[in-house]
This record gives sequence, structure tokens and C-alpha cells, in this order.
Amino acid sequence: MFDLKGKVALVTGASRGLGWAMAESLARAGAHVVLNARDRNVLAARVAELQAQGLSGEVANFDVNDTQAAERCVSDITARHGRFDILLANAGINHRAPITEFELADFQRVMNTNLTSVWVLCRAAARQMIPRQRGRIVMTGSMSAINARPTVSAYVASKGAIHSLTKQLAVELAPHKITVNCIAPGFFATEMNTPLVENPEFSDWVRKRTPAGRWGDLKEIGPAAVFLASDEASYISGLVMTVDGGFTAAM
Repeated sequence: MFDLKGKVALVTGASRGLGWAMAESLARAGAHVVLNARDRNVLAARVAELQAQGLSGEVANFDVNDTQAAERCVSDITARHGRFDILLANAGINHRAPITEFELADFQRVMNTNLTSVWVLCRAAARQMIPRQRGRIVMTGSMSAINARPTVSAYVASKGAIHSLTKQLAVELAPHKITVNCIAPGFFATEMNTPLVENPEFSDWVRKRTPAGRWGDLKEIGPAAVFLASDEASYISGLVMTVDGGFTAAM
């Protein structure tokens, strides 16, 4: 079960953290994984890691905010491989500031990266998937869009929109046998969360507040992506799947 052999997947924000963990899991399940990020050298090193494991991958070096580059990447993948099976739209950024000090430019920057670029990629993917009447779109949302935190208004707004976009596209694309789902991670020890991980008071709060009693390990996010990208998940669409150690289930 959950065999992705022969499938072609694009994973954005795949050079580190959750994106890399999910991309590696897709590759281990048999997919040819196209890794996207802005740093070509880091991506090349990641592809080398995959190849050292006997896995398949390639580099797609572009900024997701470059609409033309994103659309061109999707069409180029289809032209090279004759198919485009899986989009895992993961790239995202954060900016922390109280709402009274939050600059509009920072809000727009977060929204453009976390929402607009995802919409553009979903549109490009749908254009390739609809003629084949099959496909999997998986977006990275956030537990923060369910249980909000102070100082991250743009991030929470963008991820809440991703949760809603998941449901809307699931309905729109279901007649074409395309599923659209979202993974909403809890607290994982990633590079983006470094300031929080290194804060003893906050880390202690995470361990006490999370029923599992710890931060998430990166190896625990990939299986969710593999499942949602698989043929076995063909009747699951519009789902926001929390992977959070029970955080959002607890009072």
C-alpha cells in the first residue's frame, strides 16, 4: 500500500524542515521528486542525498513568488516526464510582530508567499491534471490557523485561507478525480521555529501543552504526505489533517 512508484511530484520549500522531510518520504515511497527552493546549492545537495539512497529527484530552483517561473516549472515537468501527479505546496514564511507594529509590507509579503503563490501553483497543477483526470494536491496549513497565537497575524490569516482553499478546490476538482487536502502541522523543531525551540520557557510550555509531551520529530510528518498523495486516499478530499501530537484535541 501507499506505493508512489512511477509518480512525479513537485514539492515547494523542499530544501529544509518539513518540506524536505515530506519530499524525502515521497521519494522513499517511489516517487520522482522535484525539489523546489531558492538556494540551488542546497537543493543539489538534497538531490545528492536522495540519489545516495537510490532514490529519484531533481532540482527546480525558483522563487514561488515568481508566477511565471512557477507556472513554467509545472509545464516543464509535464513535458519532460509526460505526467504531473502530485503537488505538495509547502513553501512558507513567517513574520512576528504585534498587530499595532505590523507593517503592511510584511503582511503582504507573508500573504503572497503563503497564499497567493500556492493558489498559482494549484491552478497550474489543475491545468495539467484535469486532462488526465487524476492528481493529488496537498498543501501545508498550520495548527496556528485552528488555535491562534499572538504576534503572527499574517501567518495565521494566510494559513486559515489555505485551509479554506483546500476545501474549495476539493469541491471544484473532485469531478476530475483530483483530490485536494491539507496537512496542518503542530509544533515541529524546524529551522523556522528555531527562536521558539531555543526559548526554554516556550519549549517547556510546548511539552506541557501537547498531550504527546514533546515537539514533533520531522520523520513524523512525511507519512501523512505519502498517504494523502497515494491511490489509497482516492476518496479523501477537503481534509485538514492535523499532525500535532493531540494539541488541537486538548483543552
